[in-house]
Amino acid sequence: MGFNKTQIDWVKYFIGFGLEIVRRSDRMNGFKVLPRRWVVERTFAWLGRYRRLSKDYEYLSQTSETMINAAMTHLMLSRLARKNRFSSA
Repeated sequence: MGFNKTQIDWVKYFIGFGLEIVRRSDRMNGFKVLPRRWVVERTFAWLGRYRRLSKDYEYLSQTSETMINAAMTHLMLSRLARKNRFSSA
């Protein structure tokens, strides 16, 4: 599965973001980190740690979106609390 020009143009027009496709070279031997791809994979891993997001339990996509927002808010707040715990001496 991949993106084509129509999908890239749709994202640019309706969402207002530029979409850059990072493709793996078939000539590449071994493992090589592709630019910015690890950010998406890491974020999916963080979201998968929350039980309600580990499977598709929700009936409405709006509920799933809310659970993603709640999970990322929890992650952000826990990091801020950990950071501030050491600096408030």
